[in-house]
Amino acid sequence: MLLIIRERASEEVLSSVAEDLKGYIKVVVDVRHKILSAGGKMHVDGERILLEDGSKQLDVWGGGLDLETGEVDFDSVINLRPGQNNVSREVLDPGIRKQMEAIIRALLR
Repeated sequence: MLLIIRERASEEVLSSVAEDLKGYIKVVVDVRHKILSAGGKMHVDGERILLEDGSKQLDVWGGGLDLETGEVDFDSVINLRPGQNNVSREVLDPGIRKQMEAIIRALLR
């Protein structure tokens, strides 16, 4: 299941978005609006629903959350953006990483 999360997710919602990957949640975070898409099997799908919802490409970044360990990662093909000085699947900017992690933890933990 793929959803846009705008406020702290309930345990029921967490379970739903974690079903696709058995406890790991793919997330795409809009760092400007402090919302995220959660769930699904591909970051591009989460990116698409955020863009359709009004997010701007410059503000959305992909990562994930392992519900078992609580570990947040910042790895996604959608993060390959040479025009934004991100030449890796990893989010390289420490400021963006910090924003992403804060939003992920606020909405999904």
